[in-house]
Amino acid sequence: MSPPDNDSSLTRRLLTAIAVLAATLATATVILWILGRSHLHAKAWSLADCAYHIAITVTTVGFGELPHMAEVPGARFFTSLVAFFGLGTTVYAVSLFAVYFIEGTFWRERQRRKGKRMIDKMTDHIIVCGVGTTGIHVVEELSKTGHPVVAIDVDARHLERAQALSTEFLPTIQGDATEDAILERAGIRRARGLVAALTDDKANLFIVVTARELNPSLRIVAKGVEVKAAEKLRHAGADRVVNPAYIGGVRMVSEMIRPEVVDFIDGMLRDKERTLRIEEVIVPDGSPLAGKPIAAAQIRQHTNLLVIALRDPAGRFFYNPSPDTIIDVGMTLIVLGESPAAHKLRRAMSEGFRS
Repeated sequence: MSPPDNDSSLTRRLLTAIAVLAATLATATVILWILGRSHLHAKAWSLADCAYHIAITVTTVGFGELPHMAEVPGARFFTSLVAFFGLGTTVYAVSLFAVYFIEGTFWRERQRRKGKRMIDKMTDHIIVCGVGTTGIHVVEELSKTGHPVVAIDVDARHLERAQALSTEFLPTIQGDATEDAILERAGIRRARGLVAALTDDKANLFIVVTARELNPSLRIVAKGVEVKAAEKLRHAGADRVVNPAYIGGVRMVSEMIRPEVVDFIDGMLRDKERTLRIEEVIVPDGSPLAGKPIAAAQIRQHTNLLVIALRDPAGRFFYNPSPDTIIDVGMTLIVLGESPAAHKLRRAMSEGFRS
């Protein structure tokens, strides 16, 4: 089950208090107006006068009574009741109103609604389930490289930290990613990929099974805490399984035997001025660049991307391809350069380069 949403609870209580206060004011106004008409006749109070009297009574301003109030039996007693009951309701509503703004609930509610509107319009986005020690870096990298992403976590603090690291507004959902309803809210049927980055292998396994059922074409990358969990996650439907402990071990070896290469990659990833990355671009059917040699496609001239490898539809890699290598449909180009340029090349694969 999803954790209780304190912000939503406060919003409901505030709306309830406002509704009760409004009903109290309206009911008291009408009753006072009826009392006046029943006993004063020609001197009867108007609804506006009654509303004004009730308002200053409830707010304890109390400028004075309505004209001829002493002539109306029960009017003063009724006003006293309204003062006691209305004052308590007013104080409660005002206190909730203050908390709503002071504690940032109003801002978070606006952010949540903005995120919901964004998610409802998103397609081909990536859903990150769990933004703790691993998922936070996934969100940061996706954001830096311009990929639309939705973050899910049960801990609001994790989501706030992810939003702070994101270069643009990050749509988030606070909830349990193992629940179908939460994944549906994240737009899983329209998503391109999902990252299961929770700290528990069973939870990641459950997410993989659920996600694969909801969207069979989804690309799923799962975190495997234990090495033995990798095979189960793959059987459940994960396209790739990443073990942080294994990656950490390989990194330590690289630091030992090829430190300059590691420094080069780290510098590329941490450069705040540019987002240099190794990207992949698939050649789709009907691409205007298909059938052309790499040199004739003028990829470097239009995007400043360096084609460092190709992968053919059979899965074979060709490293450092020559300029006369033909680009075929179904190929994947491995390129080095800035992420915006890679997005430009992906568009060109379908539309061609615009002069």
